[in-house]
Amino acid sequence: MFPNPVRHITFDALEPYKIAEFWSAVTGFPIHPDDEKDDDEILLDPDRPGVPGLLFIRVPDAKAVKNRVHLDIQPPTGTRDETVERLIGVGARLVDDRRREDGSGWVVLADPEGNELCIERSTAERGQG
Repeated sequence: MFPNPVRHITFDALEPYKIAEFWSAVTGFPIHPDDEKDDDEILLDPDRPGVPGLLFIRVPDAKAVKNRVHLDIQPPTGTRDETVERLIGVGARLVDDRRREDGSGWVVLADPEGNELCIERSTAERGQG
């Protein structure tokens, strides 16, 4: 078995520290202790072998089109709906609600700079916990 070769998942950002704070709330990964608010690169460091960090790099231009890649988030605790409400409370915007009457489905959110992410049902909601 090969180790995970992905070191970082990198996001372009107008305000790297601000967007890193949002994604820290999503993932629970802390901002690297060497990173400061005015830095051009901010790393969320999961400090777990084989788990890539999230790297936010300052760019001069805003996001213009839909992401070609996005992260699907499965809440480790609580529910999908609780996670959606929590993330909207820290700056996410609802893009599309794909929840179904039977409880399946997902919710598409955007972070404060417009990067999409999907919130799926938690392990417990899938009957796997």
